[in-house]
Amino acid sequence: MELYLDSADIKEIKQAFEIGFIDGLTTTPTFMHRHGITDVDGTIVELAKIVPVLQIEALGETAEEIVAEAYRQETLGLDRSTTVYKIPVSMEGLKACKELTKEGFLVNVHLVYTLQQAYMAMQAGATYVCPLVGRLQDQGTDALQLVEACVNAVNYYGYDTKIMFSSVRNVEHVRNAIEIGVHTITAPWKIMKQLTENHFTEIGTRQFFEHTRLMTVRVKDIINDNNPTVTGDSTVTDCLLKMTSGGFGAVTVINDNQEPIGIFTDGDLRRLIESDGGAAVTKKMSELSMSTPLSIDANELLFEAQTLFTEKKVDELVVTSNGKVVGMIDIQDLVKLNS
Repeated sequence: MELYLDSADIKEIKQAFEIGFIDGLTTTPTFMHRHGITDVDGTIVELAKIVPVLQIEALGETAEEIVAEAYRQETLGLDRSTTVYKIPVSMEGLKACKELTKEGFLVNVHLVYTLQQAYMAMQAGATYVCPLVGRLQDQGTDALQLVEACVNAVNYYGYDTKIMFSSVRNVEHVRNAIEIGVHTITAPWKIMKQLTENHFTEIGTRQFFEHTRLMTVRVKDIINDNNPTVTGDSTVTDCLLKMTSGGFGAVTVINDNQEPIGIFTDGDLRRLIESDGGAAVTKKMSELSMSTPLSIDANELLFEAQTLFTEKKVDELVVTSNGKVVGMIDIQDLVKLNS
């Protein structure tokens, strides 16, 4: 199934065609008017240089006028093999379609609202027949039944015509087009961008990134440059100042050799104040009962850190290198890394 973009927004068109697999562009005078385009011919020439296939309007009151307009637009420098001339369905329009296709032009007969109109366009040799699904549904018509009937007619009678599903209003329309088996669909960029989105895909992709980082990123790559440490002679007030100024939830207590001998957390602070009151802030670390904290070497993978957090049910790990404290990681550091 061919995929066309339906737009006249130059910036949007350039962005869309960067993905590399859109087959062409459909545009209308209404789109150009909406975007304030006044140099229609200049815009057509610019678009023809950007897109693989360009579908543009060839308007006229009579078949002769429509044919003349197609030839006039071709003189702008358009390639007959990559330009499709859109003609609203009518007896004059179909007469023009027959003449143009006989001369090797590509024609899209559009503004189709009935199977009879589609049949006449096929009989006239239209390259594309274009029912407007969204507009039909706005009128309470079973547009999908019409599109399916058009596809069936092409397939049954062997017409060399492609049914184009147009006036796409939502992603469900794209699914409808695929299920019906249309040959071509043209959709706005805002709809096209939604076609790859799915909540479960997003969750799975995030998990893949998360697990990859856990297996490839090392602890030293995420530790803070500010290493929150205190000594045994430091008071609770000293710890509080370190924690507050650095935005840490804990500090590591080290000995003279920079080795970890304990860890003091904001939870320890609350419990100490509950038991000792205001006097708690004057106590030294050496007066408190501390055990050697859980540590991890800076060169370990984050996977090992996650394992320790999970198995030991702790929120902080002291990071060491050659036995000396070089930093600290919090379980939230892993959360932030994967958010």
